[in-house]
Amino acid sequence: MAAAPAAAYLPGMSDAPRDLILEMLRAIRADIAEVRTDLAEAKEPLGLLAASDASLSRRVDRLGGDVELTRRRLNLVEVSDA
Repeated sequence: MAAAPAAAYLPGMSDAPRDLILEMLRAIRADIAEVRTDLAEAKEPLGLLAASDASLSRRVDRLGGDVELTRRRLNLVEVSDA
């Protein structure tokens, strides 16, 4: 037969360990809230940078096409009849 589980709290015991644990859990919760705030603040500029990078990439691609067109017009490259 299995033994009954030991009581986690016995009458007459000090509340200090329980209070200490609750205090630590509250501090952890506050730290997590602060990290979430910091993360949200960091995500916004990263999103803006990603959008800016995509826009810049499109412009570079267009510029490459413009350079190729200029070369053809100046007869610097052979034009295929494809």
